Amino acid sequence: MFGEHELKTQFIKVGDRKIHLLEESENLIRYRRDGVERIIKNNGEKLKVFPAPATGYGVKLLMVKFNEPLVVPPHDSLTGFIEAPIEIDVKVGELSVDHFIVGKEKYALYGSLEAGVICRYHVSPFYTKDPSAIGVAKLIVSNPSSEWKSLERIVIPIGGTSMYYESTKAYYPLLVVTIKDHSPEVNNTGKAPKEGLNMVGEGLSLPNFLMRW
Repeated sequence: MFGEHELKTQFIKVGDRKIHLLEESENLIRYRRDGVERIIKNNGEKLKVFPAPATGYGVKLLMVKFNEPLVVPPHDSLTGFIEAPIEIDVKVGELSVDHFIVGKEKYALYGSLEAGVICRYHVSPFYTKDPSAIGVAKLIVSNPSSEWKSLERIVIPIGGTSMYYESTKAYYPLLVVTIKDHSPEVNNTGKAPKEGLNMVGEGLSLPNFLMRW
């Protein structure tokens, strides 16, 4: 699924979508995906299928609500995984020839009507082990305070984020959530959540996001 593919007749299944490549002649390839079509001249370059952050209509934040709130003891931390929506970028060379969403697309308002922001939205269980979902984020929830803390959701900065992948799964960079008083602070570190993954982007940390609401 993710990675490089020969420009030859084949199907490439990506989540709930399917890319169809069809050799029209010796060096012309017809690209099809749902109602999208492209004619690509084959010069030996490979088709690249990469994960992309779930920015949808241009949002810069992803809000994931947990099925059950997380409760963390004082001066302790909790590490686990959540499912996270992704998008797909298809390239030849450095040119993007197609970009699409896998799964359902949902949005929600984070904050007040007057000062809130629109986020991509998803609901996920909290896993202690890497789940089988196509899109995954690993997070470390840290509670440096002297009180018990509860966390019901996380708001992740994703605008311009790097992504990581293996053949059948995409990962957001490692996320670190620090619960300060009543306002958790979320750091998209830009770092790989585990070893052996391929990277899309520069692997840079993004500015921290303070969850005020």
